[in-house]
Amino acid sequence: MGSIFPRRLLLFLVLCTGLTIASAQTRQAGDQGAALGTAADSVPFFDLSRRPEKPDVAGLRAIRFLTDDDYPPFHFPGPDGQLTGFNVDLARAICMELKVACTIQARRWETLVSSLVDGRGDAIIASLANREPARELVDFGIPYYRAPARFVTHRDSGLAKPEGAALTGKTIGVIAQSSHAAFLKVFFPAVTQKTFTDQDDALKALTDRQIDAFFGDGISLSLWLNAPQGSGCCQFLGGAYFESRFFGEGAAIAFRKDGQQLRKAVDFALFRLAETGVYQNLMLKYFPVPFY
Repeated sequence: MGSIFPRRLLLFLVLCTGLTIASAQTRQAGDQGAALGTAADSVPFFDLSRRPEKPDVAGLRAIRFLTDDDYPPFHFPGPDGQLTGFNVDLARAICMELKVACTIQARRWETLVSSLVDGRGDAIIASLANREPARELVDFGIPYYRAPARFVTHRDSGLAKPEGAALTGKTIGVIAQSSHAAFLKVFFPAVTQKTFTDQDDALKALTDRQIDAFFGDGISLSLWLNAPQGSGCCQFLGGAYFESRFFGEGAAIAFRKDGQQLRKAVDFALFRLAETGVYQNLMLKYFPVPFY
């Protein structure tokens, strides 16, 4: 069990970042978010041509979602003290799509799985990674987001998309002993890696032009690019990398082992939200610089 990326880093970035931007900035963010030829308003890991069959939801009256409250912008207390965030809004949108009532209760992160197994909720929507040991206790639906790896560089760096020999001999910052460092070693062996133990230090080295680019978690980098520290200097370089053996299967909603019918219903709702654009609008609300 675990989250996709460090909470403290994300909290710091969100505190430095407004969650609303002007429409012109949103259009610019959409241009930056294009990944591997995929437009920013798409969902690169949903195959919308293979929508699952609509399940029977006649007996479904309500869904009790469980989450926690200290992982902005995914779930956190709003200015009025009410729970808000991408996960919270997505849960409500799922219930609206299925036309059922919805409750969302915050619990401590370490108690989420046990609370679900004990029947104190019907599903967990808390950026829970689809991996062991959680799989031994719960079932997961389709991933509803994934944390890709991305390159980020100065706007005026002149670097081409990281394909072929474009980065040969360039100095690329990366977190030491991370999956991103391992990925670079395999797929970009001609770059010079400069390792850091802290991403803040690495991004400062980038802004100070001590490195040519940084390679790391696309979600935290998207928030940095929307914050004052990154927005004035830098941009994504090339597209997103989703290789699961390095970067995981993504975050998914968790269900009890006997909750197959609910899982099918929620998976269907997620596809419908992507088809109708609701999912994409929620992404842009909380991630004005798209990370895909």
